[in-house]
Amino acid sequence: MITDAQIERWLREDVGHHDVTNQVPGETTGELVAKEAGTVAGLEAAAAVFAFIGATVTDRLEAGTRVDTGDELLAVEGEARDVLRGERVAVNLAGHASGIATRTNRAVAEARTESDDVRIAATRKTTPGLRGLEKRAVVAGGGDTHRLDLSHMVMVKDNHIAEMGLEGAVEHFRERASFATKLDVEVETVEDVPRAAEAGADIVLLDNMSPAETREAVSLLAEYEGVLAEASGGITLETVADYAAVGVDVISMGSLTHSAPSLDLSFRTASD
Repeated sequence: MITDAQIERWLREDVGHHDVTNQVPGETTGELVAKEAGTVAGLEAAAAVFAFIGATVTDRLEAGTRVDTGDELLAVEGEARDVLRGERVAVNLAGHASGIATRTNRAVAEARTESDDVRIAATRKTTPGLRGLEKRAVVAGGGDTHRLDLSHMVMVKDNHIAEMGLEGAVEHFRERASFATKLDVEVETVEDVPRAAEAGADIVLLDNMSPAETREAVSLLAEYEGVLAEASGGITLETVADYAAVGVDVISMGSLTHSAPSLDLSFRTASD
């Protein structure tokens, strides 16, 4: 959900205290157009920006829609000053989100060449203040949000294990977590996979393992009913299919959010 407070911060940052650039008289219409093919997202945020500033959005595509060069994503009308003031923030948000959706869609497509069931998930490697936008963009691209924040799931990571040991860390967090909260336990070696499962992991995160090591880990986890296998760490668009082929349940990729280039969009106006 995009709040008025967020939009106000975004616009204050861009408009500043004395905007001469957009002191344009009259009414106008405008359209957001794709300059390259991709999967769109973030249009609800772009529309909210225009609505906040006083312009009217007359049409917009649904998140997850595939577009080609030249396709219209969103149309707006109103005072020229308002439309122009909202333009750059709206374009930046939609371009950033659409880039994430496009990258996610590519990752899902690559994984589907090997598995119809594996989930392609994001991580918490998001931009502060934009996590909601970025996580929704992942969903628009066909991916899974993974946990939205620290309260959604306990991840027992290397630093926790260094402090308390693997079994000790799992026990520590299991005692403190709700029955509804899953534990995702990170391991770095195949040998630690059974230890994590036996300690009580709901999900075993196979960190920075090769596809061959991941296959061996998945085979070991088959003995533990209901425990999911998650591959993570340095997985790219070029290698995601290799991990999908070895039978993991989830592939989490930080690059979906931290390395996705913005989709190239353009905003054009036409005065009445």
